[in-house]
Amino acid sequence: MPCGAQALRRLPMGYSEGMDDRDVARVLEFWFGELDELGRADEEHASRWYTKDPEFDARLRAAFEPLHAEVLRGERDGWLATPRSRLAYIVVLDQFSRNMYRESPRSFEGDEKALAACRSGIETGMDRPLAFDERWFFYMPLQHSEDPAVQDFSVETFRRLRDEAPPELRERAQVALDFAIRHRDIIVRFGRYPHRNAVLGRESTPEEIEFLKQPNSSF
Repeated sequence: MPCGAQALRRLPMGYSEGMDDRDVARVLEFWFGELDELGRADEEHASRWYTKDPEFDARLRAAFEPLHAEVLRGERDGWLATPRSRLAYIVVLDQFSRNMYRESPRSFEGDEKALAACRSGIETGMDRPLAFDERWFFYMPLQHSEDPAVQDFSVETFRRLRDEAPPELRERAQVALDFAIRHRDIIVRFGRYPHRNAVLGRESTPEEIEFLKQPNSSF
């Protein structure tokens, strides 16, 4: 997959700047709405992020499933060229996948590309110009990885986000860091996310089965 500087040199066949700009804006508006002066999404949009809502999932699928397929196939790799379009690329593959294909192995099919876009974007500083909630979701593929080294980097990245946050956002940033730590600790303990086992056809160990009976064992 072309990433970072490579994406700047090789835009995909059929890339249309106007069309892509409109789709980038459509993705970001749907997910974040209008951010406030501190870079926070409004409650209406933020409340959707971590809530299982079949009606919302169906609406997202109807609006974005063809675009999601194009991003997954590499037909929108030109989006990797700028911070905001790269953010839209990550949101489509990392977040939209989970809503559109909830409880299906397809919900994880964009993870590898989303993680590559996230990491190369951090390396080239593309996360830095983004607003607070935008940076939060730029980094989310790190939390979704089952690689322990990536999880360590996730905690480091979210700790930096907290440390750089203005006082008004420090509590919000601490919540983001706490989630990153919880994700990391599960991977350290099990080497994978037990709550994915049923969806991916993996057999759970007795310890994982007991863990899944506890509150907050799934994300």
